[in-house]
Amino acid sequence: MNLPDGISVIQAGPEDAHEVARLVRALLLELEPGADAELSAMNLPKQAKDMLADQLIYAFFALYAGELVGVITLHRCAALYAGGVFGEVSERYVVPGYRSMKVGERLLDKAMAFAAKQGWQRLEVGAPPLAEFPRAQQFYEANGFICTGQRLRRLV
Repeated sequence: MNLPDGISVIQAGPEDAHEVARLVRALLLELEPGADAELSAMNLPKQAKDMLADQLIYAFFALYAGELVGVITLHRCAALYAGGVFGEVSERYVVPGYRSMKVGERLLDKAMAFAAKQGWQRLEVGAPPLAEFPRAQQFYEANGFICTGQRLRRLV
């Protein structure tokens, strides 16, 4: 099934927080299958609503025949190495039955257009571990991203 012509991408608002949270939760469970209890405790719908309302994140849905088939979330960053303000992809998820059908590309195209409109200097993304999810890095590299090293984290 090849869907590119029937896909539309729209910006989500605070009123769409439950759907943003539902799709992001699916992504997080795919990345960490045992994280269900931790994700439930995080109250993702409330977080999504608050962050969307405060414009701490921006979200876009991919739709096909009225069905939500993907989401991408972005946030604003700033750093000297980046030449000022830039954006980062926080999450990108495509429903499994719609992968390899250009849904991810459509979401990324919308994110790039939004970044340009915001005046961001670049768009960055942290990809999941290459050994476990090689297709994620291949997707981003095929869409013009350059691998600059891995990202580390430490909880506060």
